[in-house]
Amino acid sequence: MNHSNSTTRSVATRLIAVVALVVGVLFSSPLQAATPGIQGATLTPGSTNPTFNLVAADASITQPDGALIYSWGYGCAAGFVPTFVPFGAGSVGCPTMQVPGPTLIVTEGQTVTVTLTNNLPKGAGSTSIVFPGFQVTAVCQTGSTCNQGLQTLEASQGVGAALNTVVYSFVAAGPGTRAYYSGTQADLQIEMGLYGAVVVLPDPSRGTYGCAPMGSDVGQLLAGHSSDFRLAPMAYDHPETCYDREYLFQFMELDPVIHRQAEEQVTAIATCDPQTNANCPQLLNVKTEPYHPRYFLINGRAMPDDMDPDYAPNYPHQPYNGNPHMHPGDLTLLRTIGQGRWEHPFHEHGNHVRILARDGNLIVSQNDTNQSYPRLGGRMEFTTDTYPGQAYDGIFYWSGKGLGWDIYGHTPGPNNPPCFPDSNGFYTVNSTPPASLSAPNYFEWCADHNHPLETNPVGNIAPGGPATQFDPTVATNGLWYNGTPYLGHSPVENNRGATPLPPGAASQNPLPESGIAFMWHSHNEREITTNDVFPGGMLMMMLVDPSDWYIDETL
Repeated sequence: MNHSNSTTRSVATRLIAVVALVVGVLFSSPLQAATPGIQGATLTPGSTNPTFNLVAADASITQPDGALIYSWGYGCAAGFVPTFVPFGAGSVGCPTMQVPGPTLIVTEGQTVTVTLTNNLPKGAGSTSIVFPGFQVTAVCQTGSTCNQGLQTLEASQGVGAALNTVVYSFVAAGPGTRAYYSGTQADLQIEMGLYGAVVVLPDPSRGTYGCAPMGSDVGQLLAGHSSDFRLAPMAYDHPETCYDREYLFQFMELDPVIHRQAEEQVTAIATCDPQTNANCPQLLNVKTEPYHPRYFLINGRAMPDDMDPDYAPNYPHQPYNGNPHMHPGDLTLLRTIGQGRWEHPFHEHGNHVRILARDGNLIVSQNDTNQSYPRLGGRMEFTTDTYPGQAYDGIFYWSGKGLGWDIYGHTPGPNNPPCFPDSNGFYTVNSTPPASLSAPNYFEWCADHNHPLETNPVGNIAPGGPATQFDPTVATNGLWYNGTPYLGHSPVENNRGATPLPPGAASQNPLPESGIAFMWHSHNEREITTNDVFPGGMLMMMLVDPSDWYIDETL
């Protein structure tokens, strides 16, 4: 599954220039990701059917250039206290407006109820939610005023303090990742931020299809912990959809001219006194064409903001980040949704992505229809394109296979045990003799064992390779970087030796993490800018962490 990481020459040149910047500024705080979201309240004793009480409201979101962008978004209604997943996020709270909206985590077969209260500013008119891929029933809450829109029932604009609520219900008929968004004046309301994601987990009563049970992620066990950050052992009711880690990415573009128009008109309507002005405006009249987006967002943030932690307090209305971490060999589930008007060609450096499903529909081989579980037929994709409203699930992993050098070190001894290939060529529990889960080179590609890369490495790594690395005491500048591509046991100590500035020794580097960073970014050059300034936009870093580094995704 390895592939060349080349892009166009101009993109590659500029991306190389930004590596030091991105790696240097990244992390002075814990790491979070792994599809954070909320589970609904169960209102009937004994029932597992969740209810989510949401509200549509306005607030401002921030961008890396310092701009405050007036926006609308879904959030948690007052008094609604959801359960936060994955574990460890229970202290964060759910604002009444966020972009994207809360990620709704439900289970296959549940009847899901979503109540939506319209708290948009005066003049915005009605609003709604559509849930593509589900059979939805909508009713107007008693005492509310609703109207039938083109796509669904809408909560009308309230009068004074009276707010209107519409109730949507659907059965989560099958696993997968899907979008939700406004079905009312979508050219304006989705642009303003009224969108989010629904993640449907497989029904656990149907079995785990041979997938590793929860709490058994090998990478996390190597680090001396049993916790892993996934919502289920598998993505679908199929044995080929097992995974170890997961991340959700919602791609969106933003035209600040539209948002500025909306803000100015909302202000004009709110401040107009009908006693002195008989021509007070009543409804917004925002022009959404021509369309010229200048901000390109992953989960509501642009680079480098998207690499700050989930629920970081400096982004009160943008709680989700874009910051994938993994160990070598981890099967990482990528849940991705195109929420805007444009197609986004996203490139995951380091490997292809095997597409499992589109819009919650598994892609299976047409030649295996007689099997209980037809083999999956999704393509390996170099660039994972998303289109407006489309979602896909895919599996990514990085193993070091085929690099031609040993990522785990080259000096024989207890920190670099031998490598016995299993039937696939990796050192695992299926090798003969089997690898211990505590082996620092677990999942090593054995064909490259003891093949050095560096000519003059620092620390407990034998020299002799073809490449000369720069001085690590000069290059070290951030939590991620250890000076070389070494991913073996205790990389800071073994690779840095007695050099004066190992990660952890300086006040700006409190944690001794070190790994190999890959850029993940849009292949549309304009989309890796923020307001036409590079770097920014749809760009983030993926880090392959050493096998014995615990990826802590709690708060």
